Amino acid sequence: MKKYGRTLLLVLSALWCATSLSAQAPSARFTILLSNDDGYDAPGLKALITALQPVGEIIVAAPATEQSGIGHALILRAPIMVNERKQPNGTVWYAIEGPPATCVRLALESLSTHRPDLVISGINRGDNLGTTVYHAGTLGAAREAALVGVPAIAVSLRGDDQKDYAAAAAYIRQAVEELRTARLLKPGFFLNVNFPGGEWKGLRITRLSMTPRPESFERRVSPGGRLYFWPVWEQLKDDDEGTDVWALVRGYITLTPMVLDVTATQAMEALKRLDLQPAATSAVE
Repeated sequence: MKKYGRTLLLVLSALWCATSLSAQAPSARFTILLSNDDGYDAPGLKALITALQPVGEIIVAAPATEQSGIGHALILRAPIMVNERKQPNGTVWYAIEGPPATCVRLALESLSTHRPDLVISGINRGDNLGTTVYHAGTLGAAREAALVGVPAIAVSLRGDDQKDYAAAAAYIRQAVEELRTARLLKPGFFLNVNFPGGEWKGLRITRLSMTPRPESFERRVSPGGRLYFWPVWEQLKDDDEGTDVWALVRGYITLTPMVLDVTATQAMEALKRLDLQPAATSAVE
């Protein structure tokens, strides 16, 4: 697996050399906040905990129950219930009754005594490729961290095998160590990682597939005679070369660098050329 980590380091180093962000020296007290959308007791989260404990201090703030498909939802007008889980070393981890993004933000602002150096969300049960990044709670947790300046990695696995979780977590540990050494873990760093199940052929740096996943809704009637629909999602079978879907279906780990600013700058220029100013200014009472 070492050669895949070297490829990651070289490619992301080239990407970040073009930025104006100043490098930050690795802190003596390296802290990783872990979250997910599969729930506090999910096997993917446990695999990350095991793999990353030798790297630094671990804080866990994850949903108490599964929150898959909830995207970047937040709790804004309700109490957030927190279950404290004391660890053998005296630290406290948290199972939170809320969506992943809220778990991360609460941990960053109120539960952690110091700001973590990195947030990792996962390992999700099932891949998060292409347009799914807009629906996935796994990405919502990582994105929330990135929005407030904490480097973030979202990690997902196609499958649900314990050996695959362990292998993926070991790779993430290797990647984190190399990224930290290269001083790439700085504000604005946001990475989406997907693992195929079973053996890996290698690593690909990819772009997001923009092909929507097939989805249909089965029409059903309940025993009481009430109409309802059951959503049916399907995985994309393939897509254009260079996309994350293309790489994963061929057995490659996919790494997709993400950005937070989704402004369509070309559309801005086109809109400026139009006469869109209001005919008159509305009166303000």
